[in-house]
Amino acid sequence: MILLSWSWVSLPAAEGLTRTQAEQALQKAYQARLVELKAQRTEEVTAKQLTWEDKKMPWLEKSFNLAPEGKRALWISMHGGGGAPANVNDQQWRNQIRLYAPEEGIVVAPRAPTNNWNLWHEPHIDPLFARLIDDFVAVRGVDPNRVYLMGYSAGGDGVWQLAPRMADRFAAVAMMAGHPNGVSLVGVRNLPFAAFVGGEDAAYQRNKVVPEKIAELDALQKADPEGYVHWEKVYPGLPHWMNGQDAEALPWMKKYTRQPWPTKVVWLQTGTWHAQFYWLQVPEGTMKLGQKITASVTGQVIKLAGEVPSGLELRLADTLVNLDQPLQVWVQDRKVFEGKVPRSLEAIQTGLAGRCDLEGCPTALLKINL
Repeated sequence: MILLSWSWVSLPAAEGLTRTQAEQALQKAYQARLVELKAQRTEEVTAKQLTWEDKKMPWLEKSFNLAPEGKRALWISMHGGGGAPANVNDQQWRNQIRLYAPEEGIVVAPRAPTNNWNLWHEPHIDPLFARLIDDFVAVRGVDPNRVYLMGYSAGGDGVWQLAPRMADRFAAVAMMAGHPNGVSLVGVRNLPFAAFVGGEDAAYQRNKVVPEKIAELDALQKADPEGYVHWEKVYPGLPHWMNGQDAEALPWMKKYTRQPWPTKVVWLQTGTWHAQFYWLQVPEGTMKLGQKITASVTGQVIKLAGEVPSGLELRLADTLVNLDQPLQVWVQDRKVFEGKVPRSLEAIQTGLAGRCDLEGCPTALLKINL
C-alpha cells in the first residue's frame, strides 16, 4: 500500500491526532488508496474475472441509470444450480443476469468457481467477494455503503450462509428460493434480510424450512427490537420458480444503506473463519467456528461478552465513541481498560490496507490483552 508523507502532522505520537487531523489524513489516504487500487485492479475488472489462489470467478454485468462515481450501488446476484454438470451451471449463470433490474446501479452475476452443491458458500467465496467489492469501489465508483447481495435457488443457499459471516459488507440481502442448511442468523443483527419462497416449493422442504428461519428472525427481533430488520413472503401456489415476483425485493433493499459502526454487534464465527467483523478484529487462531462475541457501546463504555480472545482489537472511530474523552472497556464483568485511545496514522493505513472503505475505516486501534 502507498505510504504517504505526513509531515504536516505535528502532534507527538503519544498524543495522537486531533479529530480534524484524523479526518484530513483519512481523506488523503483513501484517495491515495483508490488511485493505487485502480491501477492494480483495472485489468481484472476489464477482463471480468477474479482469481483467488486456484479459483477463478468470471462475471456478467449490466448497468442501470448510474449515479455519479462514488455513489453507485452494486448488486451481486448469485445463480442457481450446484451439484450439477458445468453446462447446467453455465446456463443458470447466463440466466441470472436477466432476472433483476434495479432502479440504479451495477448488477454483477458471478459464475461460481466450482460446480459443487455448496458453490456459493465454500471458503474461497468470501475473499473473492471481498475483492470484488473493493474492485468495484476503486474502478467503477461504487459506494461501499450500497452493496447488495441476492441469489436464487443455490444462490439463495449462498445468501443464507454468506449474510451472517459477511454482514459488515452489505447494505441489505435477499434470499430467493434457497435452503438455509441449518445456518444461525444471529450475525445478521445489523443487516436487513429479505426472504422469498414459493408455497409449493417442496423440494428439500424449502416451503417448510424457510418459514422456520423467518420465525427465527421474528424471535431474534422480538428479543432485540433495534436489530434483525427483515421482510419475507411465501407465495401461495407457486413452485420453485416464483414467476419473477421476488424482484419486489430490490425496491425494499435499496431503502437501506450499510451501517459501518453499529452500537451492537453479534459475531458468530460460522462457515469459514473471518478475522474482522464490523469494529472487531481477532488474531488468527484465537476464535474457532461456532464461537460468539457480543459487543455493545453505550456512551463511552464498550462491553464485550462471550468467547472473547486475548488480543482482540477494537477498531475505533469518532462515529462510534468520542476519542477525545476516556472510554472504558469491559470483558464479561471485568474492566480491562480505562483511558483515552489516540487517533493514529497507523490505524488509518492499517484499515485501508484491509478494505477500501472510507466510512468504515478506523482512526484508532485498541488491543485487549486478557
